[in-house]
Amino acid sequence: MTSESPAAEHEAAPAAIAEQRPALSTKQLTGIIGATALAAFLMILNETVLTVALPSIMADLDVSAAAGQWLTTGFLLTVSVVIPTTGFLLQRFSTRSLFVFALASFLAGTVLAVFAPSFAVLLLARIIQAVGTAIVLPLLMTTTLTLVPLHKRGAIMGLNSIVISVGPAVGPTVSGAIVNAFSWHYIFVLMTPIAVLILLLGIIFIRIPGASRKLPVDVASVILSALAFGFLVYAISSLEHAADNLILAAASLVIGAGALVLFVRRQIRLARTGRELLNLAPFRNRNFTLSVVMIMIAMGTLLGTVVIVPILLQTGRGLDTLTIGMMLLPGGLVQAAVGPVFGRVFDRFGPRPVLIPGAALLALGQWMYVSVTPETGLWFFTASHVVFSIGLAMLMTGLLSAALATVDPRLYGHGSAIFNTGQQLGGAIGTTIFVTALSMLAARRLADGSPLADSLFSGAHTAFIIGAVLATAGLVLAPFIRIPRRA
Repeated sequence: MTSESPAAEHEAAPAAIAEQRPALSTKQLTGIIGATALAAFLMILNETVLTVALPSIMADLDVSAAAGQWLTTGFLLTVSVVIPTTGFLLQRFSTRSLFVFALASFLAGTVLAVFAPSFAVLLLARIIQAVGTAIVLPLLMTTTLTLVPLHKRGAIMGLNSIVISVGPAVGPTVSGAIVNAFSWHYIFVLMTPIAVLILLLGIIFIRIPGASRKLPVDVASVILSALAFGFLVYAISSLEHAADNLILAAASLVIGAGALVLFVRRQIRLARTGRELLNLAPFRNRNFTLSVVMIMIAMGTLLGTVVIVPILLQTGRGLDTLTIGMMLLPGGLVQAAVGPVFGRVFDRFGPRPVLIPGAALLALGQWMYVSVTPETGLWFFTASHVVFSIGLAMLMTGLLSAALATVDPRLYGHGSAIFNTGQQLGGAIGTTIFVTALSMLAARRLADGSPLADSLFSGAHTAFIIGAVLATAGLVLAPFIRIPRRA
């Protein structure tokens, strides 16, 4: 069988060849992918958009930092609980139905946040937003894999990588500019018409032929999934304050780990009859497993970096939120520019020319951050972030495309759910590691009488070393991700 492009040489034989796609025009395909990508971009930007606005929210609603952090922790908890169920939902309901539900949920949470009179209502709004976010992210990946021909998939995944990696990177920039000019309420005010427009686009364009399957829900699997991923993410997120309540953190970790073991065993057993909530068969594929590990490293270093760099520059250097946001902006813009380019490179040459340099640049950016001090010029922060961002764009493009390239198309929904769960867990773990290292070591230096700036940068130094070591481990793994050539 001949191919239209050299990229077909990288096709993974039986599964990809057997793939059946609905017949759609270019206009229809563009509308479907465009609507889901815009939805995912808005929702993942929303994930980090409150990082810079948190001090204003805490002051306005009169809550402590520990309570305020729940706006992020609660969001991550909800996403981590819902995403594992999306493998089932993608088979049970149509793409259009899931898209409309996800956007309606996100829109309802956003409107509620605009008028939130108290912290409890704002937290509820964030949880409702998270339900929509958890559904849209796997929906974007599965739709791309199902509808886009394999020889064009890398380019589209390059665009999708912008959604996943640029959103968190520009979130602090957006919130910094809005809070600097208005108030934190306007973050949600401005999101509302955008969400309405994207919902209308989805209703107009998402019309995919195909029937959903009437599958029974295994209630025990849903409960075990919620316990496993909910308690694990909570335990990870609470490590920073584990010294204050060690028993609760340890108990959460034990419950989460135990529920995860039971969940995995149940899914393996139910897969024999086709009643599983999440099919774990993609883990049998080395490419998929390594891609999940690497996406966890990439998202962990990304979110960890964009969380502690503003702390360093705002608390340690006294810079305002707008300046910090503008410092991070070039990295996000570079990612948006180079993502599609690296996607085409993937289509032509396969994953290694994208993943290996990407992992190297990611590690280099982290090692550059290791050298920052209170006297380091702002230009060096920007340069480090640009190098880091280029590596991230290359990694995201390659990993999104390679992860499911050799997985049975029937398992795309489950594979997407696993991949996105890995992203969320990686982000939660990375953020916790970076912030915990920064907080603990800075507190120790402050107790010894060191100035605040020196203490913060000392803690950040250790955090960045951890991130650099993890990124270097990703560089070791990258050469082992190969899509076999077709006979």
